[in-house]
Amino acid sequence: MKALSPEILLGIILGYFLILILVSIFTSRNANNQDFFNAGRNSPWYLVAIGMIGASLSGVTFISIPGVVGGGGLNQAFSYMQIVLGYMLGYAVIALVLLPLYYKMNLTSIYTYLENRFGWHAYKMGAVYFQLSRTTGSALRLFLVATILHQFVFAPYQITFAFSVFLTIFLIWVYTFKGGIKTIVVTDTIQTFFMLGAVFLTIILICQNLNMGFGDMVRAVNNSGYSKIFFFEGGWSDPNNFFKQFLSGALITLTMTGLDQDMMQKNLTCRTLKDAQKNMFTFSFILIFANLLFLTMGAMLYIYSSELGITLPEKTDQVYPFLALNHLSPYIGVLFTLGLIAAAYSSADSALAAMTTSFCIDFLNFEKWEASEEQKKKVRFMVHIGYSILMFLMILLFNSISKDGIINELFRWAGFTYGPLLGLFAFGILTQFKVKRHWIIPICVMSPIISWLLDTYSKELFQGFTFGFLILAINGTLTFLGLLLASERVYKVVE
Repeated sequence: MKALSPEILLGIILGYFLILILVSIFTSRNANNQDFFNAGRNSPWYLVAIGMIGASLSGVTFISIPGVVGGGGLNQAFSYMQIVLGYMLGYAVIALVLLPLYYKMNLTSIYTYLENRFGWHAYKMGAVYFQLSRTTGSALRLFLVATILHQFVFAPYQITFAFSVFLTIFLIWVYTFKGGIKTIVVTDTIQTFFMLGAVFLTIILICQNLNMGFGDMVRAVNNSGYSKIFFFEGGWSDPNNFFKQFLSGALITLTMTGLDQDMMQKNLTCRTLKDAQKNMFTFSFILIFANLLFLTMGAMLYIYSSELGITLPEKTDQVYPFLALNHLSPYIGVLFTLGLIAAAYSSADSALAAMTTSFCIDFLNFEKWEASEEQKKKVRFMVHIGYSILMFLMILLFNSISKDGIINELFRWAGFTYGPLLGLFAFGILTQFKVKRHWIIPICVMSPIISWLLDTYSKELFQGFTFGFLILAINGTLTFLGLLLASERVYKVVE
């Protein structure tokens, strides 16, 4: 098939961007700081649920998950569904435990809970770890998308990778700087439909190219060996072991959604707790089928390349874009481009808004700052620009050091940065102990360091065993135990 020209791809990007600009203009009319931070707590729950699907999947899932299906390593075949099943347990805990807590305290930043429970030190450590986690995670997601866009759209014009990254971030900033989360709730809903629609139609078009009906496709996937979901036989040393993947999925969801200002900020825009819970359960149910759709597309991409004798790139992250833009129907190339942009923007736009919100609330104390609305808006504007610049620099850094599949790098980093958050929130919710303030920061710093050492030398220390994503549980447990050792059963904070 003739590859799509860079001119066509660029036109698709500009057209898509124009749609988001128009939505932004409509949703950001008379927007104030509270609209930017929590949309006035007036978002319809069903819009939030649909938008969260796109934000949760992101460009990482859109590109990496289909690629790893045939990669033969971590998350091979349909083993990723084991993590997705773990997600369901995590979402249930969020809906039934964390959301009632957040709504009861009427929080804008969820890390304010830590201040009320433990004091200033825990509050700031929670906010700092969120900033580290979300900045790095969002930069990794955007790095993946910017790499693909640069390779197929901007490189033919001799445009540098740095400028490609700048343009990607600039487009996101333009349609979010005024309306913030109020705009994002709507744009993420649109982008979810684009992304899932792209995957669904890609599967249909591949089946047509191979003269397959639905039943033929199901049989082809089953016979290919790619459809295996459950991995029990390899034991704990197998990175795809069911119990490791399931528990990892639950912990990843609990931390990267329930303890993450970005994801919770959307939920807290719902009118009531009941609406937020309906959003969470609806979203988690749909997410099962969305991920199954991605994995099915991944299997079909490998089946298609095998049938036609196409040599695939070594990096699994490049399998889908390579086939979509070079070997499949031009229609699939168009769908891929739309889906990729939708996936990139649906996670990165809310990340910039969430990091801006956290910094303004958690570090600049907007809720206690005696200043005019206009003064706060100017400061918020500068913070938003600052995070955009930071994201730009981090993506350039990742471009110089990245080697492995992005999704594995993302989850591995999450294990070290979200672990202290997991320990802090778990200790606060499950116990009535108060912690000596001066011990909180050392504990939250040492836990990730010890976890990193255990993860690095696990094969030597534990006879070949590797923690994988379970390092998140180890990190959180170390934080919990450290807080327990530094606590007393009293009802005021011990100095």
